[in-house]
Amino acid sequence: MAHSGINVLFEGTNFARLMGGLWTAIWIAGISLVLGLVLGTILGMLRTLKSKIIRFILVLYLEFFRIVPTVVLLFLAYYILPRQFNINWPATWMAVLAFTLWVSAEFSDIVRGALESVPEHQRESGLALGLSQWQLFRYVLLPQAVRLELPATINLATRVIKTTSLLLMISIMDVINVGQQIIEANNQTYPTGVFWVYGLIFILYFIIDYPLSKWAKHLTAKQQY
Repeated sequence: MAHSGINVLFEGTNFARLMGGLWTAIWIAGISLVLGLVLGTILGMLRTLKSKIIRFILVLYLEFFRIVPTVVLLFLAYYILPRQFNINWPATWMAVLAFTLWVSAEFSDIVRGALESVPEHQRESGLALGLSQWQLFRYVLLPQAVRLELPATINLATRVIKTTSLLLMISIMDVINVGQQIIEANNQTYPTGVFWVYGLIFILYFIIDYPLSKWAKHLTAKQQY
């Protein structure tokens, strides 16, 4: 058992490094979600306005981030933007930028759908009370839309967390990148270490994403009754 593959997880600081890589992925996902949800809410509100020009531009924005693979967005943010606009941000914050724009695009469609699902008489009642467009959103539409959009928002969060596995493509020391380094450094001593390292990474992602997925399904089922 001296060279059992599982020992690679506890050799030196390997386990702490994996946890540090996981934390990097989590905080990038968390900040991107917060910023993306705020921006996405604003864009979703704008998509419900009558202006065809605004709606057309925002649809193009959405379709761009749906069509372009996330890994390409990361490459654009990491390699192209710094050179073209002289941006000297760390790789982690360039990843936050890419994820934020992607989340805002996806969430804008969720918000639009939720706002349009609010019964029309609620909108008419607010207008009849003399509420402005902003007050209508703030006091009538958005509070009801939040409940409707929550399951889809949680599902989006799970997608963002899973997609952080692509951070290794731009040399960010996330849990996947750290795991790969550990495997390569210990390949001779622990030939089966790859199974245990990636097995642990799988478990970590599962522990984070599975409860969120179950919560989203529970809320969806609850809304159907």
